[in-house]
Amino acid sequence: MNVTQDKEHGPMHGPGEGPRVVAGVSGSLGSLTALHRAAAEARRTGAELWAVLAWEPPGGDIPHRGGPCPASLAAWRRMAGERLLDALDAAFGSAGPGVPLDPLVVRGEPGKVLLAVADRTDDLLVIGAGARGRLRRAMWPSVTRYCVARACCPVLTVPPSPLHRAFDAVHRRNVWKLPIDTRQLAD
Repeated sequence: MNVTQDKEHGPMHGPGEGPRVVAGVSGSLGSLTALHRAAAEARRTGAELWAVLAWEPPGGDIPHRGGPCPASLAAWRRMAGERLLDALDAAFGSAGPGVPLDPLVVRGEPGKVLLAVADRTDDLLVIGAGARGRLRRAMWPSVTRYCVARACCPVLTVPPSPLHRAFDAVHRRNVWKLPIDTRQLAD
């Protein structure tokens, strides 16, 4: 599978002009849940699935300092492509999503990239809506909120799966070295 890579983001039209389901992918459990839902929506509507991973150089773009060297940018772009392929493999395995798939890696801020790709009114943008506490909202802006507020197409936000919440609860107990009741895990 080839990953389409674009240097800059702008209006993006792919091979076909039919219906598209655009899924934001980061590799997180929440984005994999959203990717599954996007594939289901694409199957239901007969649309093409676009899996989009947005990336930025570590530390962000620094144009006023000349920016990173081209070799570093090429390496980061390649790593982003590998990350997208790993996420697609984790989500669908060798069977694939069951619909035409166009994996796309774009350099830029995630919200802006997703809106640039999902630029038609008949697109459907699918993104994960993870649980966000006050601290997380204050420290990191929400890509989901950004897209919902500015999208020109319908946006489907997918909450984390119950399994994800259970995993997080077990992880927190583990980090704080609290006892875990294994009977709760079997339910």
